Amino acid sequence: MSGKILRIAAIGGAAIVAIAAAVGGWTVLGPGPMAFAKGGTVELAAYKGPSPTGVPAALRSASLVKRGEYLARAADCAVCHTVPGGQPYAGGFAFNMPFGAIYSTNITPDKETGIGNYTDAQFLDAVRKGIRPDGTRLYPAMPFGSYTYMTDEDALAIKAYLMSLPPVKSPPRANTLGWPYNQRALLGLWSAAFSPNKRFEPNPEQSPEWNRGAYLAEAMAHCGECHTPRNIGLALNNRQKFAGATNAGWRAHNISSDGDSGIGNWKTEDLTAYLSTGFANSHGVASGPMGEVVDYSLRYLTPDDLKALVTYIRSVPAVAGDLPNRVLTAAPASYKAGPAATLAGSGDRAGERIFAGACAGCHDWTGVSPLSPAATLTGTRSINDPGATNVAQVVIAGVHRQVPQDILTMPAFGHSLNDKEVAAVANYVTARFGAQGSRLTEADVRKLRSQAAQQ
Repeated sequence: MSGKILRIAAIGGAAIVAIAAAVGGWTVLGPGPMAFAKGGTVELAAYKGPSPTGVPAALRSASLVKRGEYLARAADCAVCHTVPGGQPYAGGFAFNMPFGAIYSTNITPDKETGIGNYTDAQFLDAVRKGIRPDGTRLYPAMPFGSYTYMTDEDALAIKAYLMSLPPVKSPPRANTLGWPYNQRALLGLWSAAFSPNKRFEPNPEQSPEWNRGAYLAEAMAHCGECHTPRNIGLALNNRQKFAGATNAGWRAHNISSDGDSGIGNWKTEDLTAYLSTGFANSHGVASGPMGEVVDYSLRYLTPDDLKALVTYIRSVPAVAGDLPNRVLTAAPASYKAGPAATLAGSGDRAGERIFAGACAGCHDWTGVSPLSPAATLTGTRSINDPGATNVAQVVIAGVHRQVPQDILTMPAFGHSLNDKEVAAVANYVTARFGAQGSRLTEADVRKLRSQAAQQ
């Protein structure tokens, strides 16, 4: 009898372990980036429609280098491999993490410190598998988990473009990660679990435009790397695809089709304008990392590619995210009287004084700028974010855009305002012009500064 009980217990224990493993696998591994869409996928060679990969039709007869330049911009390579004010693609850009900093590497054709000696196979392994020629694993700050979907042809076109650039001697900066994050051997396990080493597969039940947008968003622009929350393994949690996440001290907002916290209520022309110029009336200006994405990448896409990207993004199912249900789109009439009309809970007097001295001249006491629609606060996503993450960062770092006609340049106040003052003015403007006032503290702002530290 005791043996039977032991066998039953063993079977029961094995079942519990199996169930726990299945639940853990379901929780951690999750679906692929396009699993939300109706219909299955097929290998690219079996797809009957026009190929969604490569360059737009207008560039298909261009030189390999010219095609590579377009694709390198679509893949947003320059932003991560260029220090602000430094040599393009020479590396050294810091990814500031809670557990230390990772620095990007030199991808100019310098033979000693760059990729000048990379073979085609070595380049493909680095871009799509995160493995350097010496076998060292790259940290997934390099988005090889997304680039894995890139075709050989497109990746090697990017290589041809990079090899055409002037070589820059720029030795790598040493990462400052603490244990256990500095153990690169563990990255092999991470890649085995979360990086599929799989090329893009189109969905025959979706339109050619949707498939082109999917390739641009997933294999090239890697939108999910910033806008999708991560699971306990620090991989993308596609069950909350595009629901918003905080990276390097900035909030990448929800871009799912949710009407309250996402882009469900955006007009198509507004979303197109935001991606191509970094500004959409009544939605605000792209700043921080998103501003860089627009300036270095998205503004170079052709109108047809932008349209395809918008089509795909708008198809992502709604996921409730990071903003309150109530979003103010116009300032209450009582606010037009100026500072005396401040309502209870709209920030302390310190925030009001700072706003009066540094902000009201451009942004007005109504939050509707008399100078430029781009300087209007009321109705923008960041002002309606009760976390005030991006509001605080904009106060600290300012806005310096490179789009045509300099859509908006705002001075940085990070040197003239201390952490307590930044918190006060951020809390004031979100309460005055947003749906819900933030409650940032001095310690919160200190942390935000460290996460988005200067290079």
